[in-house]
Amino acid sequence: MKEVGWIGTGVMGSSMAGHLQKAGYGLFVYNRTKSRAEGLLANGAVWCESPAQVAARARIVFSMVGHPSDVEEVYTGKGGVLKATDSKCKILVDMTTSRPTLASVLSQQAESKGIAFLDAPVSGGDIGARQATLAIMVGGRKDIFDEVLPFFLIMGKTISFMGGPGAGQHTKVCNQILVTGTMISMCEALIYAAKIGLDQQAVIDIVGKGAAGSWSINNLGPRVVKGDFNPGFYVEHFLKDMEIALSEASAMGLCLPGLALVNQLYLAVKTMGHGRSGTQALYLALKTLNGLA
Repeated sequence: MKEVGWIGTGVMGSSMAGHLQKAGYGLFVYNRTKSRAEGLLANGAVWCESPAQVAARARIVFSMVGHPSDVEEVYTGKGGVLKATDSKCKILVDMTTSRPTLASVLSQQAESKGIAFLDAPVSGGDIGARQATLAIMVGGRKDIFDEVLPFFLIMGKTISFMGGPGAGQHTKVCNQILVTGTMISMCEALIYAAKIGLDQQAVIDIVGKGAAGSWSINNLGPRVVKGDFNPGFYVEHFLKDMEIALSEASAMGLCLPGLALVNQLYLAVKTMGHGRSGTQALYLALKTLNGLA
């Protein structure tokens, strides 16, 4: 499989596909906005006019899009991967953070056409995508996971098979529940440091090395200090992830009050006009709540 299909060349997808390209794989690429794929195309990727065209050209197809509705459109919409009549595709790998139930449905639909499907959401943000250090959590068939593992190792550092269809997405829900807690803690700590007059970066440098250390404080904290709220991961996408987690929790009868609180705060961030800002923009909402804006 020296030729690979790739759908979705946004903040993370473009870097992930780029690593495959640098490893010597030919790419067949589709994105809703063609200009977002120009870097890959300039390096030799072949443009396709639809997801179905990608599936017609490549035996393995990866997708990395925004929302579950985008995933549905890519796979089952007009011109979708599973609508291809002349498909040579045998393996589909969706790396979007999406609904576990949707992953299970797509797996069933793909299998009915003789195509294997993996759900393989990632964690690590734009930094992990650029540096190929992503954590990749995978659901589906173990034999297909083993076949795709060499591709995952090009894009990530920690790859785990979690179980059957949807298991990768359920693991990503756990990941995002953890991230919500570290994000609010990071922003509250930096608000406290600013209020008392401490050097925020100096605080990050010391607490980030101890028991309070986290990916958020060490990677996003310095961006907050610099006033950099550009997206590594969009607020609106994080809201999508939290809504998936809350929906799944509700279906299981689970009460997750911390998650619900952070979700409400991020809704406030979006209302302030920061839906397309990075998740560290939560700091701006907390500044406003504390009269520090």
